[in-house]
Amino acid sequence: MCLAFPGKITEINDESAIVDYGGIRKSANISFVDCAVGDWILVHVGFAIETVDEKQARDMYNLLGSS
Repeated sequence: MCLAFPGKITEINDESAIVDYGGIRKSANISFVDCAVGDWILVHVGFAIETVDEKQARDMYNLLGSS
């Protein structure tokens, strides 16, 4: 079973993006997905695996008790 958490892309530099997870910013490899600044992505072990819409991302945050 995998656990991926949604984050919003704030910067892109080649195949790397800075992703904001509710105020915590981390780097993620985005070479496997087509995405842009402002997109929400699911990241697993440092790799973006899927884009999600903002409602899905917010629903996941609410489910996990984060804002």
